[in-house]
Amino acid sequence: MRAILFTGILVLLSCFAAIEISWASQLHSSLHKYKNSQVSHLTLKRLSPYNGFINYYSQFAFFRRNHKVSPDFIRALIIAESSVDPVAVSPKGAMGLGQIMFPTGKEAARELADSGYTFRHIKPQKLANLQKEDLFDPAINILLTCYLISKYNYKFNGKLELVLSAWNAGEYHRELQRGRTVPYQETHNLIGKINAYYIDLLQKRKRISVSSRQYVKQPD
Repeated sequence: MRAILFTGILVLLSCFAAIEISWASQLHSSLHKYKNSQVSHLTLKRLSPYNGFINYYSQFAFFRRNHKVSPDFIRALIIAESSVDPVAVSPKGAMGLGQIMFPTGKEAARELADSGYTFRHIKPQKLANLQKEDLFDPAINILLTCYLISKYNYKFNGKLELVLSAWNAGEYHRELQRGRTVPYQETHNLIGKINAYYIDLLQKRKRISVSSRQYVKQPD
């Protein structure tokens, strides 16, 4: 199965020639501001109870055959959005690990209920009749997060800055319809954080993999 692996927006800045200088400069500033951000051991420990859900729900290719979202991208998003707090509520009312607004979550849950998929850990009627408090259920919140990121990735052709603009500001924002990221500092900061955390998680995974291979006994 081919996985969708966002390579990190830092390497994509050279492709922004056709984008308005004002917001490109703001986004560049946010990327630079957070580029050295790392995921702490304590944060990884807080994530550990949810890794099973993340690994499982990120396996589904919701919109394109053999294409999945990266579980480490979902981890990076959860860290940036809620600091891994399953009962977090933002000032605007976004809820749970992925900080999902209830109308967005309810629409996504209805789409999933009608999709024909069945999921471990979640009863079908929960998705068909999602209640606001259900967004505090880590299994449901992570499933909806994986589904929505997959949806936006498909809709915006894998362009990370547009995927996260849709996530933060809504997929129907007028700037997104023009192929441009939304002009909000909050969104740019979120992109910067998720980009940095995602790159750090990939680097940590690579180091662990290399270290593990070093301790494998080679045949004589």
